[in-house]
Amino acid sequence: NITNVPPLRFPGFTEEWKETTIGDVAKIEKGNGISKTQLSDEGEECILYGELYTKYKSEIIDEVHSKTGIDSTKLTRSHVNDVIIPCSGETAEDIATARCVKKDGILLGGDLNIIRFDRQDGSFMSYQLNGKRKYDIARVAQGVSVVHLYPDHLKSVKIYLPQLEEQQTIVKLLSLIDERIAAQNKIIEDLKKLKSAIYDKVFKSIKGVKLPLENVADIIKGKQLNGEFLMESGSYYVMNGGIEPSGYYHTFNISSNTISISEGGNSCGYIQWNDTPFWSGGHCYTLNIKDTSIEDKYLYHFLKWREADIMKLRIGTGLPNIQKKDLARFTIEIPTSSLQTKIICLLDFYNAKIENETYVLELYNRQKLYLLSQMFI
Repeated sequence: NITNVPPLRFPGFTEEWKETTIGDVAKIEKGNGISKTQLSDEGEECILYGELYTKYKSEIIDEVHSKTGIDSTKLTRSHVNDVIIPCSGETAEDIATARCVKKDGILLGGDLNIIRFDRQDGSFMSYQLNGKRKYDIARVAQGVSVVHLYPDHLKSVKIYLPQLEEQQTIVKLLSLIDERIAAQNKIIEDLKKLKSAIYDKVFKSIKGVKLPLENVADIIKGKQLNGEFLMESGSYYVMNGGIEPSGYYHTFNISSNTISISEGGNSCGYIQWNDTPFWSGGHCYTLNIKDTSIEDKYLYHFLKWREADIMKLRIGTGLPNIQKKDLARFTIEIPTSSLQTKIICLLDFYNAKIENETYVLELYNRQKLYLLSQMFI
């Protein structure tokens, strides 16, 4: 019986995959030097460990985003096919982030493990380490507040290797999906920029009645739920100080089609339109519109346009918050009813377009995760 084979495989490949460890097929070095403050517009290309979390989202690095002008004589340079993994991170899962460098001579900063394979495809190894091996790597990482991953730990991680030709065939498919994901991200980014420009164009040109927010809507603070009552899933989400739900609950205290504003925390001032009923928590404001001359969706779009100014109302440092009295005085401009309707139609269209493209991106990401789980052992 052939056992060491993945569930999903390209036709023509029949041999078993070889079980081994990283230490048996690769040498592991560490990068050194180069801090964020030493980056510059000119100089030699370089990669810092933190950029693996922020700038390099797919497994293959074929374009480098940073440069440094510091003396590089004692620094470590990449070889084509090197796989780099951070030496430290916030969580064990985060630290298992592998990237393959496809260029020679790139300066590799400190806090990077450099896995140098001799006869394997580095891109294939990156996909395997980020997929099936992610939790194996997380298990050997050490630390609590800051997690560390040392070369000796990586050497013991078990890996499975097919023939080089099969490795390259798998990489070809997955890299095409990564290219599509990158293109989809660009579509969404451009749509958001366009929407922002339209927001500016629309709202800077309107003329209307100016009123404080308290004159057009009642500002209602939510009711705090103890963490023990929150569920991981359920009928109604709970909004608090963040931009994502803090959990779920079995009932709701706010009806659908309501504007909420984050009251406390780092995201205070965040404006959200809620299509469905939800629970408004202790760090959440909701608006109950009482002025019939203003459409609720128009008010949402106006506040979203001014979101950065609303966020500036925050006070405090440890746990910043927005006082109800300050929010109440925030000025709203109300044009004619017919103009409000046109604005709502236009801006809702762009919101719906961004939501649709984001859903497409989610499907591509799911497809990639499925392939990572099925095309590797």
